[in-house]
Amino acid sequence: MHLLNLGILAHVDAGKTSLTERLLHSAGVIDEIGSVDAGSTQTDTLALERRRGITIKSAVVSFAVDDVTVNLIDTPGHPDFIAEVERVLGVLDGAVLVVSAVEGVQAQTRVLMRTVQRLRIPTLVFVNKIDRRGARYDGILRAVTERLTEAVVPMGTVTGLGTRDACFIAGLGSHDVLADHDDDLLSACVEGRVDEDMLRSALVAQTRQALVHPVYFGSAVTGAGVPELIAGVWELLPGTDGDPAAAVSGTVFKVERGPAGEKIAYARMFSGTLRVRDRVLFGEARAEGRITAISVFDGGAETRQDTVPAGRIARLWGLTGIRIGDVLGEPRTSHGQFFAPPSLETVVVPGPDTDPRALHLALVQLAEQDPLIDLRHDETRQETSVSLYGEVQKEVIQATLAEEFGLYVGFRESSPLCVERPAGTGAAVRFNKKDGNPFLATVGLRVDPAPVGSGVDFRLEVELGAMPYAFFKAVEDTVHETLGQGLYGWQVTDCTITMTHSGYSPRQSHAHQRFNKSMSSTGADFRGVTPLVLAEALRRAGTRVYEPMHRFRVEAPADTLGTLLPALTALRAVPETSETRRGVCCVEGSVPAARLHTLEQRLPGLTRGEGELESAFDHYARITYGNVPFRPSPTRKS
Repeated sequence: MHLLNLGILAHVDAGKTSLTERLLHSAGVIDEIGSVDAGSTQTDTLALERRRGITIKSAVVSFAVDDVTVNLIDTPGHPDFIAEVERVLGVLDGAVLVVSAVEGVQAQTRVLMRTVQRLRIPTLVFVNKIDRRGARYDGILRAVTERLTEAVVPMGTVTGLGTRDACFIAGLGSHDVLADHDDDLLSACVEGRVDEDMLRSALVAQTRQALVHPVYFGSAVTGAGVPELIAGVWELLPGTDGDPAAAVSGTVFKVERGPAGEKIAYARMFSGTLRVRDRVLFGEARAEGRITAISVFDGGAETRQDTVPAGRIARLWGLTGIRIGDVLGEPRTSHGQFFAPPSLETVVVPGPDTDPRALHLALVQLAEQDPLIDLRHDETRQETSVSLYGEVQKEVIQATLAEEFGLYVGFRESSPLCVERPAGTGAAVRFNKKDGNPFLATVGLRVDPAPVGSGVDFRLEVELGAMPYAFFKAVEDTVHETLGQGLYGWQVTDCTITMTHSGYSPRQSHAHQRFNKSMSSTGADFRGVTPLVLAEALRRAGTRVYEPMHRFRVEAPADTLGTLLPALTALRAVPETSETRRGVCCVEGSVPAARLHTLEQRLPGLTRGEGELESAFDHYARITYGNVPFRPSPTRKS
């Protein structure tokens, strides 16, 4: 039996989870379709998901279409949970992008389409809610073509649009897009000898290469268009590949805790076969773990198995140190980070009866499930801060702590996650056994500015053989760790750190006596002196603080532009371009991340509820107004 790992992607409230329910019902996996409003769906299992009617965590469920087993992954639609979507994209064979026939193409829809195109994930488009009042056909196709991609192939038409009787009539529409990618088909079109088989063959090939995107219309509520979509999934999307006999290689895209607190890893196997009791290397540190149990998804159920071959998605037990994003077995080429990291942070405030130590342990467990919340704990102030994409994440963290751990918390106001960059060049050195240096190590470092976006580059101006390699490695690792907090407490980036001096005390011992640590250098000496040298070099170089800026696009009625522009300026947004077309104005520019939430809240009132905001992290801008924000440096990072 063939396998297909399929993702369902959409902007929030486009009907993604409802479509998942309809697919499972059509495949005979469930007898009754669950309701998002009633909290009875198969994939929204968290209490908060059921209460709010949104997907927060990705969920896997399977069904069969003829000879193909589909592992369907339902993903969050809210932009605050984009990291959850990112982790899923790397394990997909294909995707269905859901668009509402009423609301149309929305901000998150555009972000998702750009990403699947960049990753070349074969993707079908399903326009949902054709039974709803206000549903559109021509307008949606035009919006998809103008705002998502021109490479779309309509797969049929709709009758009874906007009513409960709305029906999808299958039939391959314009094939001009197919001819753009196929010279033989183009010639056949010119000569008038195109037939149905030729078109279907070109459609299959180009969809599987992610060159075109077939567009279906339907309703998850009534089931209209869903059989045609299922047929498209079976015919047009490629199955998994990978050799079960090759070396084991897989990727972990989700980690959760079981009833007994044990870690359970969700992994997609790309090659090889993993067995119970196998020992497997994982993560950057190449730690070794032993698989104690395996379950796979099959026929709508989860079943225990002794093996999981290439192509499958499985839940794995026994890997105690596993983290999201870890590679199992042989490393694979990484696509890198698809979306920008969080640009906000907040301090978690324990409730009156909440034990801070229990809270910290609970937050550590949440960080296992979402590493991007990036815990920072200050022992002196007894404060823990977390990184955020948006304000909805606060509610999720708060509800999860209360419901799963019995811990009640609040939050301080969110603040932007800034960075520091060197303002100039600075150097410092500490010599072994001189000037009160308590460490048996000589370390000299120079800090130089580097191009924006280059990160941190560590270099040597000393001979690599001048001392044991482990000491150089200790210096390099400590440099990267120390740059986590600069002069103002923010992470230092876009710099070159050069080691200019090195020295150590060789191993000292007397005949028939043990190694004397007090007379010989160890790695601890280099880890101890490096932060002191680097901090002094940074002070001499100086640093500047930069705040995160988001690129924004606002579409609103043209007659609201006079109200909108002053409001944007008051939020320190910089409108750069504006265009008016068919009574709708489009304004693009940049806005500080710290003001984005306020803009989201105020936009409906400024635009009579018709404004649409799309935003994404774009760059860091130097702070030139008011006091430069200072971030207290934690004594340790979780």
